Amino acid sequence: MVMHVWRGLREVPEALHTAVTMGNYDGVHRGHQQVIATCIEQARELDLPAVAITFYPHPVQVHAPEADLKLITTLEDRLDALAGRGLDATLVLNYNEALYRMTPREFVRDVFVNHLGAQIVVVGEDVKFGAGNSGDINTMRELGAEFGFDVTMVRDILSEQGRRWSSSWIRELLANGEVAEAAHVLGRPHRIRGIVQHGHKRGRELGFPTANLDDSCDGVIPADGVYAGWLIEKVEGAPADVFLPAAISVGTNPQFDGEHRTVEAHVLGRADLNLYGEEVSITFIERLRGMQKFDTVDDLLAQMDDDIRTAAAILGVAVSGRVDPRAVTAR
Repeated sequence: MVMHVWRGLREVPEALHTAVTMGNYDGVHRGHQQVIATCIEQARELDLPAVAITFYPHPVQVHAPEADLKLITTLEDRLDALAGRGLDATLVLNYNEALYRMTPREFVRDVFVNHLGAQIVVVGEDVKFGAGNSGDINTMRELGAEFGFDVTMVRDILSEQGRRWSSSWIRELLANGEVAEAAHVLGRPHRIRGIVQHGHKRGRELGFPTANLDDSCDGVIPADGVYAGWLIEKVEGAPADVFLPAAISVGTNPQFDGEHRTVEAHVLGRADLNLYGEEVSITFIERLRGMQKFDTVDDLLAQMDDDIRTAAAILGVAVSGRVDPRAVTAR
């Protein structure tokens, strides 16, 4: 089943009757997934399409740009994750002044009722909506009674540690480099996207050619360190993305007194990749170690040899060594 994506109210078909849920869904983590699953379950019981409403840009980016909030997932990755939950459609609303100045009643009437024909609305217990976040679950119930739709509230389900699933928790874990723990909250490994840039090519000279992304890439970059993960390449004409096992370095490259923070992914054993200018994704599976400066380049190389062996073991792929710099095809 293909999920429909409506980028604005004008794209919504007429005469719909739906089950609706809404949220920012940054990360589409396990808390979001519980609300979405409940919406889908109730939609199926009533033979209705299940529709999610999400917002772009994130409200914090509009109301507090100085916070420099970076989204955990890009909008496209968010939509992919929502599609993976089994929704029939997602409505992306532009979070602009016309939207955030709507009263709760105006928002529900114009979006839920007039455009989506909501028969049931499923939300979390902390739902806030309308101008100044003045609407809450009680407001939603009152409006449901007025406009003729049912409201289901999904209570927070806590983690094994007794903590509420949240986007802020994921950001905290990523800031500490705890990517495996972040994957547990997300329900899948964390991913970033960016365009492969030319670097200093030191890795190539050392036998570890890398695909380099700068810190302007999309998604929250984990703490400095070395990680096992996957570089994901889109190949034109291929039926699916290609996942390439990688050892990933995040940081300023202190061994060579670097100043700019980068993400450098060495695809294990490969010298034949030419990715410059291409958009790739990088998925983080497990942190191997922190970033450090070694006494000598030979010490660094010994550690890098160990890193790629460890990464191969974690990813379940064959162990490979350094590549011959003369065999690297990218220029």
